[in-house]
Amino acid sequence: MRIYSLICVLTLFSCSANHHYRKALKKGLEPLISSDTIRIATIDSIPVVKHDTIVYEKYFSSKDTIVHYENVFVPKTRLETRIEYKIHRDTIRLETRVEVQRAKASKQPNYIWLIIGLCIVGGFLFIVGKVVNKFL
Repeated sequence: MRIYSLICVLTLFSCSANHHYRKALKKGLEPLISSDTIRIATIDSIPVVKHDTIVYEKYFSSKDTIVHYENVFVPKTRLETRIEYKIHRDTIRLETRVEVQRAKASKQPNYIWLIIGLCIVGGFLFIVGKVVNKFL
């Protein structure tokens, strides 16, 4: 029973992400420090007395703030790369299906064979009609 409780305790208490990050910084990880400027606009109303009435004047002000943040490249796991490859492969497969369906839809029907067939049938009926009139 002690072994089971020891295994449970060891699996429940593991290293945090912060521990691994500090360890990587010690080994030479250099995060890219990026900065961005954010403009914060504020609208203030100031009451002003004009001719026995209170009028609120709007006062627009803006402040610029620089925000620094760190970009750290985290490598993908085998499962993430596998899923990404599978999604990419399925997307290519669907795009080829769509292209084939577009090609089939854009193909114009060929009416020449229909016209030739109607001319042959019409000529045959004309000849049969002449032969029938000759013998009747």
